[in-house]
Amino acid sequence: MSRIGAHIIIVGNEKGGSGKSTTAMHLIIGLMQMGFSVASVDVDFSQGTLTRYLANRRAFVKAAGSDVKSPQHFTVKPPQGAGEDEPDEPDGAKAERLGLLLEGGIINHDVVVVDTPGSAGPLSALAHSYADTLITPINDSFLDLDVLAHVDGARMAVMGPSHYAEMVWKQKQVRAQRDGGSIDWIVMRNRLSSLDTHNKRKMDDVLQDLSKRIGIRVVPGFGERVIFRELFLAGLTIMDLKDAIGPQALGPSHLAARREVEALIGAIDLPKVSRAVAES
Repeated sequence: MSRIGAHIIIVGNEKGGSGKSTTAMHLIIGLMQMGFSVASVDVDFSQGTLTRYLANRRAFVKAAGSDVKSPQHFTVKPPQGAGEDEPDEPDGAKAERLGLLLEGGIINHDVVVVDTPGSAGPLSALAHSYADTLITPINDSFLDLDVLAHVDGARMAVMGPSHYAEMVWKQKQVRAQRDGGSIDWIVMRNRLSSLDTHNKRKMDDVLQDLSKRIGIRVVPGFGERVIFRELFLAGLTIMDLKDAIGPQALGPSHLAARREVEALIGAIDLPKVSRAVAES
């Protein structure tokens, strides 16, 4: 029988610079604004980008007296004073802490959003095994597509799955054995060109082939917008701007970015989310 409780969204990609933390943060705030109780977990304790993003948000709230919402946030880093600077802490201790965090989030929240490292490792694999939905952001280029599959550049043919795709497949099996559940794998194409370029069409063909081989759903992601990077320092998302600066100040680019986030949330196979998106 499948697990009962929170819907767990893992944001994963074993390549840096794909926009994982930006994606995670916008999912968190967008879902909270729809009325969901959301917990966030940062597994990437060395970079900690999502944790810093939320710290910036708390600083903004304190300085501006704003009432923007924040999730209940956790990291796998040990608590203050519990040996967080010990480089030789066993992986088993971190894995046990991550498992407890995820199990607690399942019980106490509607949705848990997990940001994972941009590299392979046992903690990242464990987090993936808990996914109801796995979201993999990729920049829309063949260089970034390599995280999913090995492609023959001459024939534009998929030669085989990548190390990351094989890891996800193994964690699907782990998930099925643990509670009978399944993982819905969504690949979001970031920085899509609005032009119908030759490269874009070739990417379309390869991803269509890949979707059949490794079981992914491909959706449009976020455009190349400076606003996404600028908002990090304030701890805000595009979903906050309507309240932070007023709807009259939102330009067409802001509104388009907001629709991109709403479309991604709508692509998640969660009935309560689908109803909320339809009603928003």
